Amino acid sequence: MNTMPDLETERLWIRPFLPQDLDTIHQLFKDIHWHNPELSDTQNYIERDKWLKWAMTNYVQLAQLHQPPYGDRAVVLKASNLLIGMCGIVPYVSPFGQIPYFGGRDNALYTAEVGLMWAISPSYQGQGYATEAAQALVDYAFAGLRLSHIIATTEHDNLASQAVMHRLGMLVQKNPYPEPPWLQVVGILENKHIAH
Repeated sequence: MNTMPDLETERLWIRPFLPQDLDTIHQLFKDIHWHNPELSDTQNYIERDKWLKWAMTNYVQLAQLHQPPYGDRAVVLKASNLLIGMCGIVPYVSPFGQIPYFGGRDNALYTAEVGLMWAISPSYQGQGYATEAAQALVDYAFAGLRLSHIIATTEHDNLASQAVMHRLGMLVQKNPYPEPPWLQVVGILENKHIAH
């Protein structure tokens, strides 16, 4: 496997993170409440610097190991070169067999799936950027990686993410079981363009 190429949509560039993204990504993590509220802003900044260095190293190391290009990418407005969010192809490990699409079994064993993630700054939400970025990842995953399907997960109350799933054409299903608490809603999209 190679590293993921930069992806281009009508309004966006999806590119690897760069060292100069640190201040913006630190603010994004605060804005979307992914920072640690028990740490000071300075401590969170240090943690974000570690995360950013890991993300950038991750691109190279996974490619050298011939692994899928898992990881987060910057979502940048083409018109202004402004970083407004992040998206990526990520590994998910959960008891997906509990979801009706995967069999709907109680106490299902954990399995690995390839998934999507996206997060857009609140200032830019509601303008279709998450869907646009996620669709670019789907196109790459299906044409470039030749995946048979891809998933996304979210919480019951995250209706915005569920709306993105629906706009992508995903089958959106709720976990009928209460455990584990993080596996609540799953979107599944099959690759209908490649014969299995």
